[in-house]
Amino acid sequence: MRIDVLTLFPDMFSALDHSIIKRARTAGHLEINIVNFRDFSANKHKQVDDTPYGGGPGMILMAQPIVDCIESLDPERKARRIFLTPSADVLKHKTVIQIAKHDHIILLCGHYEGVDRRVVELCIDQEVSIGEYVLTGGEIPAMVLIDAVARHIPGVINADSLVNESYTNGNTHEHHQYTRPREYRGLVVPQVLLDGNHAEIEKWRKK
Repeated sequence: MRIDVLTLFPDMFSALDHSIIKRARTAGHLEINIVNFRDFSANKHKQVDDTPYGGGPGMILMAQPIVDCIESLDPERKARRIFLTPSADVLKHKTVIQIAKHDHIILLCGHYEGVDRRVVELCIDQEVSIGEYVLTGGEIPAMVLIDAVARHIPGVINADSLVNESYTNGNTHEHHQYTRPREYRGLVVPQVLLDGNHAEIEKWRKK
């Protein structure tokens, strides 16, 4: 999968150079390109924001740099184009699965007071929020989405690890987990997990 991320703050994405995401990139399962859309500004000062029509606080990201950037990355409009915004439906497991089916996705990180709506009308296929709260920008939500989606790319993690985890089967949550030692600070591992009866273990896990 190829993921292009449009942002004004590329350095924030250093977190993607670690752990499972790093291994996925190194192995060639995942290609991530961080693009500063300021580079596409037609303004001689590389301006990307301006005051909102109708008045109000803050600045709005302009359409031109973002639209030109997206069209340069996806001239044939084959990618799934996603805008990270708090005003969208909250991301759920089924949405992650759907997004993971695409070979190429483009993520737009909003900032300041928002993005000129014409960007969405001209270029965006889907809007996604990671929760009913407002952050300073779309960079952290983009990393959340990348992490969630990457786990479902073949080869990134062991497929068996995806079978019984939270949200895989409807709205169920994964069972509690334990490892050695059997007793720690007066708390003991449930006996059913120690008896070797796999049918009873499965019943306990479902409960």
